[in-house]
Amino acid sequence: MRLASTALHCSALLLFLLGSPATAQPESPADATPSFLVVLIDDLRHDVLGCAGHPIVKTPEIDALAADGVRFRRAFVTTSICAASRASILTGLHERTHGYTFGTPPISATHARESYPAVLRRAGYRTGFIGKFGVRVESGLRSEMFDEFHEIGRNPYFKPQPDGSRRHETDLAADRAIEFLRAQPHDRPFCLSVSFNAVHAEDGDKKDHFPWPPSADGLYDDIEMPRPRLDDPAVFEAQPEFLKQSLNRERYFWRWDTPEKYTRNLRAYFRMITGVDHAIGRLRAGLREVGRDQDTVLIVLADNGYYMGERGFAGKWSHYDESLRIPLIVHDPRRVREDRGASRDEMVLNLDVAPTLLDLAGLESPRRYAGRSLKALLRHDARPLWRHELFCEHRMEHAQLPKWEGVRGEHHMYAHYFEQEPPVELLYDLRSDPDQLVDLAAQPTSAELLLRMRRRTAELSERYRSDRD
Repeated sequence: MRLASTALHCSALLLFLLGSPATAQPESPADATPSFLVVLIDDLRHDVLGCAGHPIVKTPEIDALAADGVRFRRAFVTTSICAASRASILTGLHERTHGYTFGTPPISATHARESYPAVLRRAGYRTGFIGKFGVRVESGLRSEMFDEFHEIGRNPYFKPQPDGSRRHETDLAADRAIEFLRAQPHDRPFCLSVSFNAVHAEDGDKKDHFPWPPSADGLYDDIEMPRPRLDDPAVFEAQPEFLKQSLNRERYFWRWDTPEKYTRNLRAYFRMITGVDHAIGRLRAGLREVGRDQDTVLIVLADNGYYMGERGFAGKWSHYDESLRIPLIVHDPRRVREDRGASRDEMVLNLDVAPTLLDLAGLESPRRYAGRSLKALLRHDARPLWRHELFCEHRMEHAQLPKWEGVRGEHHMYAHYFEQEPPVELLYDLRSDPDQLVDLAAQPTSAELLLRMRRRTAELSERYRSDRD
């Protein structure tokens, strides 16, 4: 078994047999072999948490994790849609490489066997998955990834129970997770991935679009829902015509287009977020109950951002920060106090989760991984050389979801919608225009920058091409 704990147990036995326990050095908590609890939330933007400064949404459990862990303020997905993003989280690869999104063949055997649960399982971890899987793998591969697998969907969120009652998917996922924790042997590490369907809308039910769990009943009833930033109709009108006709706009009319609908849906959406936060509190209590709270690294993130009426949009999919930026928190109880309660401003990605887990477990990442371990950033005084750009894309075949690829750097954002006729390029200066309202692509003074960003996008698109060996 390729685990640090094995060596530690052997060392302890040898010291006991030699009769010299007084000479043994206590194990440093930061060196203990960790277990992992990976919590994935659906459709949650980076700024809709209490710890991110949201003035209304109550997320005390996530806030507590951030206060005692590390919150990454500039976390991004490389593809803003659940299927491709979840495949990227599992495999550490761009969509361009793993090739998976809605309507494609399953994740290949090669990539599934190099996913973080598969690598950890081969190294001796017990692995589990609960909730929304959201991807497909080739036949037989799921059993190589997970010892236990309990898929729970939505549609509907409330599931009938044997006693005739109904229970929300969020609560059912927490129930299953606690059962998993209680069943784990204490001498073996585990990696449990809990993937909530919430806070995804129930798209087929336009009246009860965001059904929240009972733990959030009555919340926010007496609070006026604020209008979104970038609510000016002129912001929508300035969009390229193909975006004004996209699914981003169609779903706006499902959720946000009237004051009454906006208020009802936003209040319900906020309740769903707090319901997930309550479930995370139950998971933390479950870890304490089984005595695993001090050796379990807990990671919380989302699969993509979300438009809540900004720009006249709903959903995700496109190139703006509302779509690409997500929350990401790493809580490692083994860390010394100085390394906890920090916020980091490095540009980190959903691709970084898989290599981070393997690195913390003392394992090497597959060479294909495009993500980077965040382990170095968990030290408060660490200033490692880090990325200053990300390659992002959306390649799903859908008549209302225009394909694009681009590069988001520290100072500029470039997006190339390559299937439009003619192709459309968008370019923004993030220093003077952080809201990405002024397209510079057609300005003569930006010609050199446009050419540079265009070439860099093409270079990275080729670097991350599919089936890279």
